Amino acid sequence: MRTMLVILTVAVIGLGAYSFQMHKENTSLQRTVLAQYTNNLTDASEKLSGLQQAVSQSLLFQDDQAMNNELDAVWRLSSEVRSSLSNIPVGQEVSNEWLSYLGRLGDEAKRTEKTGDYQAWREKMPQVSTNLQSLSDEWTVATVDLYKNNGNMDVWVQQVDNTKPNTTFDNVQKTLKDYSEKDFPLTLSESDWQKKIELKALQDSVITEKEALEKVKKLFPIIKDATFTVTKSSDTAPYPFYHIQFHQGIRLGYIDLTEKGGHLLSYLVERPVDEARLSQDEIKKKAEEYLKRLGMNDVAFVESRENHQAWHLTFARVHPGDNALIYADGVQLKLAKDTGELLGANAMEYIQEETIKPQTPRPIDWKTFFDNDVKVEEVRKIYTDNGQFEQRLCYEVIAVRDKNTQETFRVVIDAENHNVIKVEYLT
Repeated sequence: MRTMLVILTVAVIGLGAYSFQMHKENTSLQRTVLAQYTNNLTDASEKLSGLQQAVSQSLLFQDDQAMNNELDAVWRLSSEVRSSLSNIPVGQEVSNEWLSYLGRLGDEAKRTEKTGDYQAWREKMPQVSTNLQSLSDEWTVATVDLYKNNGNMDVWVQQVDNTKPNTTFDNVQKTLKDYSEKDFPLTLSESDWQKKIELKALQDSVITEKEALEKVKKLFPIIKDATFTVTKSSDTAPYPFYHIQFHQGIRLGYIDLTEKGGHLLSYLVERPVDEARLSQDEIKKKAEEYLKRLGMNDVAFVESRENHQAWHLTFARVHPGDNALIYADGVQLKLAKDTGELLGANAMEYIQEETIKPQTPRPIDWKTFFDNDVKVEEVRKIYTDNGQFEQRLCYEVIAVRDKNTQETFRVVIDAENHNVIKVEYLT
């Protein structure tokens, strides 16, 4: 009995010492994390003040070179402030508003430097500079209020919790939202892009859960006898859709269908995969058969890649006017290497169909466009984003430079004005 009492006493003492040590380490960790966060807050505040000054300084000059130097500073500082803010848990809504506003400001600076439209910058930026000063002041108030908590991590967590109303950062969020709408209103192309993302163009009738299940069984007969669970998307989703989970034998997965029309968004199934038995050509043929079953008859093959279990194939919609590939209207498929079964499909981009404006391509003499030691291996027409939410008809060129060592590049050139949109080093 005495021996047992001694053992219990030692155990209690040991447990107490362990608990004390754990509490001590946890407190130390909290202090370290809080110190990191407060340092980032201080850094963000300083850079935000510097960004406001850079915007003001950009209004001083008529000289192009001096102006471009300040535009570079605005772009760089906006990126640095975004980086600092992304590492601070101030609440998702506040963070999103900050990243959006600073991103729009940085893009405006970069675009102005590229186009040389300094007058438009000078007309817009005085108000932006004033608003940035106001935002900087509100941010300082919010952070100073936070520092009053004397390093209490629990207070920090409560303060940045979105479920808690009237936090010190709420005013910043409201001001940011207001200024963002006034300072950087959506352009027509950006508005069209937003509508496309939210599937505004879908005019189909709403289908029921029962109709959604019937469509799933028709599109994917291999799982027609599975056990299904259907849920609807949340009210905050960009568009309403059905999320359908299934389980059948060794297969476990899900399908997402739009509520309007029951269009396929995504499909994913998990199952064991045996050794590869099909060739790349056989896999491609099966992929094309799946696309026909899914009703995607207007796409063409773009590329494929593989891992140890599956082939991943990319297709893109073919523009009927000129047979150019619309990369933004893509479909990605995942096929098992053993049987060629469809393991995954992503048709979200395909549904968000692009509106293509008429464009007139002009031929290019590649011998004069590229240097003498560059050989053009392949040219095809594509549509791709020019960075301003506009789909441009382009020549996609695979070019090989054979000087001392052979190098391969992918060059995307606007087919109408011959501006180089992108250069990518391949090998």
